[in-house]
Amino acid sequence: MNRRTAEDGQQAAVSHGARIGTPRFVGREAELARLARALTTPPALVLVEGEAGIGKSRMVREALAGLRTRTAEANARGAPLITEPLVAGCPPFREPLTLGPIVDAARERCSDVSGLGLSALAGTLRPLFPEWAEALPPAPEPLSDPGAVRHRLIRALAELLDRLGVSVLVVEDVHWADEATMDFLLFLATRRTQRISLLLTYRAEDLPADSLLPRLSAGARQVADSSGGHGNVRIALGGLEPTEVAQLVSSMLDDELVSPAFAELLHSRTEGVPLALEESVRLLHARSDLIRRDGEWIRRTLDEIDVPPSIRDAVTDRVGRLSTEAQQMLLAAAVLVDAEAEPVLAHVSGLAADEVEPALREAVLSGLIGENEAGRTAFRHVLAARAVYHRAAGPDRRAAHRRAAAALEAKRPVPVARLAYHYRAASEMAQWCRYAEQAADLALAAGDHPTAIALLHDLLTEGGLPASDVARVAQKLPLLSVTGYLRRADLVSTLRAVLDDERLRQADRGRIREQLGRMLIHLGEHTDGVDQLQRAIPDLVDSPSEGARAMATLGGRIRIGSLPAAEHRRWIDRAASVAESRLPEAERRILLIDRITALLDLGDPAGWDLAAGFPTEQAASEATSQGTLDLARLSMNTGDAAMQWGLYQDARRRLAIAGDISRRHHHQRLRDMTLVTIAHLDWFTGSWSGLADRARHWTQLDDEPVMQLDSRLVLGLLGAATGDDPAAEDAVRAVREDSARRGIADMSMESTATLARFRLAAGDVEEALALTDDTVDVVLGREMWLWATETVPVRVAALIAAERLGEAEDLVAAFARGFGNRAIPSTRAALETGRALLAQGRDDHADAAAAWEVAAVAWQALPRPYYALLAREQKASCLLKAGESEAALTQWTEVAQGLAVLGAKKDADRVATTLQERGGRKPGRRKAGRRGYGNDLSPREQEVVELLLSGLTNREIAVALSRSPKTVAAQLNSAMRKHGVTSRTALAVIVARTRFQATANAAQD
Repeated sequence: MNRRTAEDGQQAAVSHGARIGTPRFVGREAELARLARALTTPPALVLVEGEAGIGKSRMVREALAGLRTRTAEANARGAPLITEPLVAGCPPFREPLTLGPIVDAARERCSDVSGLGLSALAGTLRPLFPEWAEALPPAPEPLSDPGAVRHRLIRALAELLDRLGVSVLVVEDVHWADEATMDFLLFLATRRTQRISLLLTYRAEDLPADSLLPRLSAGARQVADSSGGHGNVRIALGGLEPTEVAQLVSSMLDDELVSPAFAELLHSRTEGVPLALEESVRLLHARSDLIRRDGEWIRRTLDEIDVPPSIRDAVTDRVGRLSTEAQQMLLAAAVLVDAEAEPVLAHVSGLAADEVEPALREAVLSGLIGENEAGRTAFRHVLAARAVYHRAAGPDRRAAHRRAAAALEAKRPVPVARLAYHYRAASEMAQWCRYAEQAADLALAAGDHPTAIALLHDLLTEGGLPASDVARVAQKLPLLSVTGYLRRADLVSTLRAVLDDERLRQADRGRIREQLGRMLIHLGEHTDGVDQLQRAIPDLVDSPSEGARAMATLGGRIRIGSLPAAEHRRWIDRAASVAESRLPEAERRILLIDRITALLDLGDPAGWDLAAGFPTEQAASEATSQGTLDLARLSMNTGDAAMQWGLYQDARRRLAIAGDISRRHHHQRLRDMTLVTIAHLDWFTGSWSGLADRARHWTQLDDEPVMQLDSRLVLGLLGAATGDDPAAEDAVRAVREDSARRGIADMSMESTATLARFRLAAGDVEEALALTDDTVDVVLGREMWLWATETVPVRVAALIAAERLGEAEDLVAAFARGFGNRAIPSTRAALETGRALLAQGRDDHADAAAAWEVAAVAWQALPRPYYALLAREQKASCLLKAGESEAALTQWTEVAQGLAVLGAKKDADRVATTLQERGGRKPGRRKAGRRGYGNDLSPREQEVVELLLSGLTNREIAVALSRSPKTVAAQLNSAMRKHGVTSRTALAVIVARTRFQATANAAQD
């Protein structure tokens, strides 16, 4: 008899007869102590991170058990420590229900809310808790903005948890959480009153790239720092050590000793992952591979034992040793995902009545499933559930899903998201479409647009819907509310395919074309999008809202440059006519914003008059007002227009309002667009500190071509000025080509003018002329005066360099006639630059020097300091030719210093070299440290004071200038010290008084 045969004969009875128990909690004492301390020092945010099977849920259970013990002891003393925690879990559903984990947990906690004293805000909860309809207040007035809808719902749900006395909220597997749930957790973590401690578990490797978890952690830390709370605790769980492996295995084997060699082997094969250890021990026991000798458990010889390399393999092997009935019961639990009562499990298993109880008992004894505190059964770990699910045959899984759907349909309220999941898995497509659309409607009602988009997308691309249903479902898509939705191209293909169906009704065809056109524009495909909108309008005769929206888009900036200004106005007026006669107030207001935007893009001051009729800045503090949200969009659009007009201070004020409101209302795309626009404004105003990093961040946005192109252009401009990017010209050329291909006219014009400047500076006059041939025709021929700011100066310079002075004079004269006396400071500065170039081209050196000073003053007044310095560089050249060499050298010295301070190193070096060549002294390079301004305000302090005079708060100024609130406060304090005052109000008064006196003195002179 060989060794193995002898050992088997000696030990088999012991191995088969030994009871395998549930492992004790081992090896996490320090982590558990940290977690417990945090929960007893509220409010806290505790993050438990680790891979699947590492023991996150077990640690949470241990912590909560200890918390309940301390709570009971405190209650017995008459001094309650903390209330019962609320525990939620995020299931891996493809069709999530908005806020589903929190809603389900609250429903479990409370069946009647009539005595909670909820405010009117709780009426918002009706779609999520239809069974509470009689006890909840009436539904509030609907809001059209998704950010406001979601914010109001989040506040209502937070109030519910407050009324339920929840002081600790546990959410497991937040890597599977829907976006609305993450927004809710962010709200709880960052509010400064009635804070709830949060205990969250997650797998770092499965977190979405855009997860809110890092932001949630940072926000909670900031609030804790300011309020004295416990703050953040992050616990990262790793595998157990070999000695801890021995302890865990021993706890499963009646605390018998485990041999060190066996523990080392298990550790090497499982890396100390507790779930893998447990499953391996159970499987080894089932195989009789565990033997006991001399009072300790050991393994067979190392070359004969087979420890499964994965949890799935271990579970699959072990389940195969159970009865067929127990396997069916396990499959039922795996299909259901969530914990369910025995009758539901029995129905889904498909077993006969007399087979249910023994099958359930065997499944529970296997250790794979167990009952929770509510008496419902589920898998102890999702990995084991998935292993059981995937080992089953496809027909068996689909049949179980059909039975699960039938069982869940009897529940009230109907769990639409779970039904969508089960019917889809069962390949019952008609039923899946029915419940998926209901789940999408709930998500829309809750302001959870990412979830709604995902559901509606799948319906459109995989549901096999008839054409008429496609039109209806497509109209529900809120694509403009989120940034970077990566699957829009699939939707575009689906809508194009539907349009090819000749059976489509005229009205449906128009609606689908209008939606397709807006999607294409959103994707940056402006030319194709405009074509679809034009073709949609004749089919939208009976759909005034969609028709007016299409007309407003055709009259707006999407087509600026492709039509004469008069044609744009006709489209704008046509949309306004439809809106006034056939649309309700809310839709008229939205179209009015489009009208204002289009007029301002055309350089028409009537747009400012219309904008003045909107709510004032004070409306921004109204958390749920639709008017406030309209103001946010209006502030974004008019802020961008003010930037184009050269009204930079007003632009910052408006963009600060837009950024603040969009942040508070979680309107992601609007906020992102605002921040990208602020980055472009920072380029103009010389606020270049950190600008490259900010712009580079926005170039990473997938499926947001307009934001990407804008940021890439800023990077190219900045890289060329600083000399930090030798490929800056190539980057700008790529922006020009991409924007022209997409039909993004304004971006194409600005990048073309920039590229022409680069080529002219390199001496390539012919390419500079070729680049501006078409753009100058658009500016003059179609009266697009705003674009003259970038286009006309470089065109005039190129014509003069080509010795075509007469054409340059004609261009400036035509520009002056067309522009007239419009109050557009940036375009006025461009006109003055053109005049200075002409004087210089005529060799009228003294006049040219004076003209360049006028242009420099015009640029600085915006302020656009880089352009002002370049103008004064030209002035110095003219002064030298006019015989004023000292004045020229002084001017070059000031320009070189100004460019160096600004950060335009490449230009500063060029001017310094010129200065040396002309006999001047090259400006010395300053050592580390900033330039001193004595009692004068620095440029950055001046920017802060300007926005203070506009009435902005420190936080709004920080948003507008892309600085931290602490930096803004420090700069205001410095400005107050220099002016000898001690308050913001006094600073504003003294600055305003000083300016008034200066103006009065200038008038007397």
